[in-house]
Formats: sequence, structure tokens, C-alpha cells
Amino acid sequence: MSFVAPNGARAASAGTYILYASHIAAMAPATNLGAATPVAIGGQAETESPARKAEKGDAAGKDAQPQSIMTTMMRKQTNDAAAYIRGLAQLRGRNAEWAEQAVREAVSLSAQEALKLKVVDLIASDVPQLLKQLDGRKLSVSGVERRLATAGAEIVEYQPDWRTRLLVVITDPSVAYLLLMIGFYGLIFEFYSPGMVAPGVVGGICLLLGLFALQLLPVNYAGLALLGLGVALMVAEHFVPGFGILGMGGITAVAIGSVMLIDTDAPAYRIPWQLIAGVTAISAAFLFVVLHFALRSRRQPLVSGREEMINATGEVLDAGGGEAYARIHGETWKVRAKVPLGPGQKVRVVGIDGLVLAVEPVIS
Repeated sequence: MSFVAPNGARAASAGTYILYASHIAAMAPATNLGAATPVAIGGQAETESPARKAEKGDAAGKDAQPQSIMTTMMRKQTNDAAAYIRGLAQLRGRNAEWAEQAVREAVSLSAQEALKLKVVDLIASDVPQLLKQLDGRKLSVSGVERRLATAGAEIVEYQPDWRTRLLVVITDPSVAYLLLMIGFYGLIFEFYSPGMVAPGVVGGICLLLGLFALQLLPVNYAGLALLGLGVALMVAEHFVPGFGILGMGGITAVAIGSVMLIDTDAPAYRIPWQLIAGVTAISAAFLFVVLHFALRSRRQPLVSGREEMINATGEVLDAGGGEAYARIHGETWKVRAKVPLGPGQKVRVVGIDGLVLAVEPVIS
């Protein structure tokens, strides 16, 4: 049997077929069912009647061939679904005419209306009341008539396992989108600062969870590619002196990709624009912080490396035996000059040849 509950619940789309297929169909007050028109997840539903479509077709002229093929496929699916639910209605002795309307015209009914039109068998406010009403009812199961004895039946509730609960959470489009973005940024932080470990581990796990959730959702792969491109451009901004152009292009790609990511008009699958705006703002803030530190580091004087040694000054320590050594930046270096050097003499570095510094005397 099927029971649409609690108050406010609904048995729409596939739920209507399940309800019609059940031996007993029950609903709680303030529930509804219907809207069983076949809908492709990646496309829009066609809920207009064939006559209305014909009128629009005559007014607008001939449609393009791809649109005509799509319309034919939709009619084929609708007719098949209508025949299927009508067969279920006849099997269970329910209202077949309304069932076909639910498929062809996407109509819905409240619980009271469904009971009046013989779409469902009874209305109960909760499971205990439902069991009381079912007690003594006769059913035909596999050709054998059986009488239900449910008045004193024990109620056992089965909760979804942890895997099902996890899938329910991560397959929410907003959660999947957040997991994807956290994964991207976690890996970016790890690339910027190798060895931090935590951002890379968290980012990798979130990215894989996000991708797993997306493969269960109607994803537009162009939107997903734009997200990847946007993140890549923001990473490139850190290594290529693009003066913010690459980064701004990356932010734009992330924003457009986020809007395009879910390829359906079903409201339940939409990513809230507030969430997209928030992620875009965080991406922009991240980019500006990276640019700020990058520009500041370029303005700072060099403190190590070959370039920093040029023009550095030091003092000659030893100049005997045809070789001279000087202390520069607290280190002892072998030095060479075009003029003789003496201990205690101040010198300035003018070049580097391997591990030998070319110096010249500093004239006070």
C-alpha cells in the first residue's frame, strides 16, 4: 500500500504512478497528488494539450526539424505514460479518466477531492488511524483473497542508512556546488603553499564528493568546464603578470559557469543566485588578496640570490698566495679583482663567476 503523509506532503510525478499501482492508496489531510506528465530532466516539460499545440503550430508556421522530432518524442512518451497509468487504474479499480488527465494535462488533486473521485481509497491523519481503518479490509493478492488484521499491529519504523542520508545531503545542488568550489580552492591553496597538506586533503575529498554528486544531477558540462577554466585563470594570475586581466576573466567564467551548471528548469534543482553571488564575491576577494601580496612582494628589495649580491659590500680577510677572500653578508667568499687587494680593504661586488665574486675596491 501507499500512504501520502504527513500533512503538506505530495505524491507528484512518479509518486502518482506508485499510488495507482498500490493495492491500497491512502492520503493524509492537506496532501495532494498528480502532475504526472513525463518530463526530461535536462529539458522543459510540455504541458499543453495537443489541440493547443496544433493551434500554435498553425499560427507560427512549420517548426524546425529538430523541434519537430522533440515534439514527436514527447507525444510518444506522454501516450505511453497515459496508457500505463490507465492500465494501473483499471487493475486497482480506480478512476482511470482522472489518471489520464494527470499525465496529459498535469492536473493535481487534494486528498478530499481524490477520495471523492475514487482516486484513493481512504484518508487517515496518521499511521495508527490508518491501521484502524485497514483492519478487516479484503484484498486480492496473487489471485488469493486475504483479510487484513491491522488493529493491533506493531509499528516498526525503518530509518534510511547512513549512505542514503549522505547521498540526500550531497546531491542537493547547492551542497554539491559548494563541495566543488571548496575542492577547487583547497587544491589552489595547496599549490600556492606546498606542504600545508590540510588544504590539499580537504580539497581533494570535497572535489571528489562534489563530482560524484554532480553525476547524479542534470549537469551542463559547458558550465562545469567554465568553472574549471575560471579557477585555472585565477591560478595563472598568480604566476603570469597579467595585471588582473586573467583573474577578472576567471571570476567571470566562474560566475557564468555557476549559472549554467544545472541544466534544468525544475525549481528544486536550481542553485540560489544568492549562493552564486556569494561564491563569486569570495573568488574576487581571494583574487585581490593574491594580487595585493604579489605586487607587494615585487616592490620589496631582494634579500637573497644572485641579483642581491651585486653591489653588496664587504671586507677583504686574506689576500696572500695569489688568492683573496672577503667577508660579504657574513659569509666568506673567494674574490677576484683587477687590482691588488689587501686585508681589511673594503670591496664592492660587481659580478659573479660560479663561486668566485668579481669585486672592485671601494674608494672612501
